[in-house]
Amino acid sequence: MSGRVGDLTPEQAEILTEFRGRVEDILPDLPAQHDHYLLRWLRARSFNIQKTEAMIRKHLEFRRQMKADTIISDWTPPEVIEKYVSGGMCGYDREGSPIWYDVIGPLDPKGLLLSATKQDYMKTKVRDTEMLQRECEKQSAKLGRNIETITLIYDCEGLGLKHIWKPALEAYGEILTMFEENYPEGLKRLFLIKAPKLFPMAYNLVKHFLCEETRRKIIVLGGNWQEVLREHIDAEQLPVVYGGTLTDPDGDPRCRTMICYGGTVPRSYYVRDSVKVQYDSSVTISRGSVFQLEYDITTPSSLLRWQFASDGADIGFGVYRRTQEGGSQKDMLQILPSERYNSHLVPEDSSLTCPEPGLYVLRFDNSYSLLQSKKVSYTVEVLPPLDGQTQNPQSRGDRRLQ
Repeated sequence: MSGRVGDLTPEQAEILTEFRGRVEDILPDLPAQHDHYLLRWLRARSFNIQKTEAMIRKHLEFRRQMKADTIISDWTPPEVIEKYVSGGMCGYDREGSPIWYDVIGPLDPKGLLLSATKQDYMKTKVRDTEMLQRECEKQSAKLGRNIETITLIYDCEGLGLKHIWKPALEAYGEILTMFEENYPEGLKRLFLIKAPKLFPMAYNLVKHFLCEETRRKIIVLGGNWQEVLREHIDAEQLPVVYGGTLTDPDGDPRCRTMICYGGTVPRSYYVRDSVKVQYDSSVTISRGSVFQLEYDITTPSSLLRWQFASDGADIGFGVYRRTQEGGSQKDMLQILPSERYNSHLVPEDSSLTCPEPGLYVLRFDNSYSLLQSKKVSYTVEVLPPLDGQTQNPQSRGDRRLQ
């Protein structure tokens, strides 16, 4: 049995009923509540109800952190991403699923990562995925049957050494992990076309981020790739450049109004070269260590703002609030999850509104680095709510944990 609606074993049907009851408290906060949606999560964890519940509850926190429910309307990617990150949605396959194209060759990974933060790319991918989810919902309503997966076409022409630059691979790995953990069972199939000789090496560097089920959906096509695509996609839904008859209104065979083809990022977009920030302090964080800054926030809705840059390599960063005086990390509430920031490429500048008073901890994490110390330059300020004046942050002392 496939584990889908109408094709469940008696045991799977019982598990679905129990799972719905166990997550009843969070159902209204999820993007969908129907059985099709819940079964996607159960299939991703082989109907293990404990693992599935943990996965979907973690996803709900992810949605809150990313503001996924409003990201399409409320957030716009930086201009450099909109202009130079290649890809886009164009047409539908024969079963009505949206088709997304990723065009690898023109992509300039180094130029992009020198021009915007890794977190901006992650948010862009979340935004794209949420858009595709909504497109599936529209297709379901239009066609009168459940559409929940997309067809992905990877155009690998021009794949080269620039695409396997280490920071780019790390960023791509994080994006793949995000997809696996938060949008399970959303891929119908992935057609990989025009793969050069370098492809097997590039694939070996990222395949460990993919679960076995996702790997099985990857189909590497040979010289007859246009013919194979037309078996799954009507010609009028397939751009001329990919073997179909679809063009833009002006006759463009590449359908550039729907698919961005990227290109080399002009150096005028590079942040590191154009933005010179004078930081208030700097610290060298030893390999395997963390460095913490503590700020006593006395007024609700105060804005805690930070800017930092690292030398030579990335650095982990997260924000917490202490629940016990002088406690360990276990006694801290996570406010901003710790992530590795490419602040050696693009300086980080962000903030959060502190929902309640308390002792807030900014935590720089180099514990994952076994060989390299990191120098971090930083500025932190506390901005009171409404029309108050900028305050000097009241530090409770810097702490270095070995």
